[in-house]
Amino acid sequence: MAYTATVLSVMIASPGDVTEERNLIRDIIHEWNDINSKATECVLLPVGWETHSAPDLGGRAQEIINKSVEHCDLLVGVFWTRLGTPTGDFESGTVEEIKRHISEGKPAMVYFSTAPVAPQSLDPTQYAALEEFKRWCFGQGLVESYDNISDFSEKFRRHLQMKVRDNSELAKCASQEAVDFIQVYSSAQDVAVDERLSDEARRLLIEAAKDKSGTVMHVRYLNGQAIQTNGINFADSKDRRSIARWEAALEQLKSEELIVERGYKGEVFEMTAKGYEVADKLSHTAS
Repeated sequence: MAYTATVLSVMIASPGDVTEERNLIRDIIHEWNDINSKATECVLLPVGWETHSAPDLGGRAQEIINKSVEHCDLLVGVFWTRLGTPTGDFESGTVEEIKRHISEGKPAMVYFSTAPVAPQSLDPTQYAALEEFKRWCFGQGLVESYDNISDFSEKFRRHLQMKVRDNSELAKCASQEAVDFIQVYSSAQDVAVDERLSDEARRLLIEAAKDKSGTVMHVRYLNGQAIQTNGINFADSKDRRSIARWEAALEQLKSEELIVERGYKGEVFEMTAKGYEVADKLSHTAS
């Protein structure tokens, strides 16, 4: 059924070394629309130079891009090891987009990745410029860091709800009932995770949070397999029914982004920031 909605443009600003994050931002924005757009009468439109700019020989390249994205309502900036190519007027195209955006008094959400990187792949000039820009950002307000793509996904999904809910310029398109809907949905997400977890998944998560390395192992060997953390083996290798329950618990923790897979064999998993938060709530409730 058709409905009328106000479109809010979200600019995605980043250098070329965070492609996965750019794609994830779009996915989360589309997810937000699926859940919230009808109730709030708002639609978020992801905007980037690669989708909203066309070839034009009429001036400086970044200036042409700026014209394509200058009417955005919210900006999301993401950095890892690079700042980007200087534009002549600013340190990089991404920096120009961010500084022009906030100079107009519009909200900007800026994230810096702390994910490990091979030293030999670093461009010293780019990294030094990035560090200088990061110091500038710290002087402008609140920025966020993330450890891995799962951590970024959890944080950005939550922050997007908060930003639309709390920023008057973004929320003014919706009625008070719609804003209340966003607030209720945002606060209910974590509760829903608690309620969805099976008893096995809850126990596994709580014990993983107690483990010093926050690691869950799923090891297969000749005569069976083991699912273990914090010195405890949860799967009875002689009972396939028991193994199936704990495999399902492990899969549930993965799907809820409470743990993240490391390596490529599906044998090692680590707790995410969201996982620790949910585990703390579960432990507090149990006590």
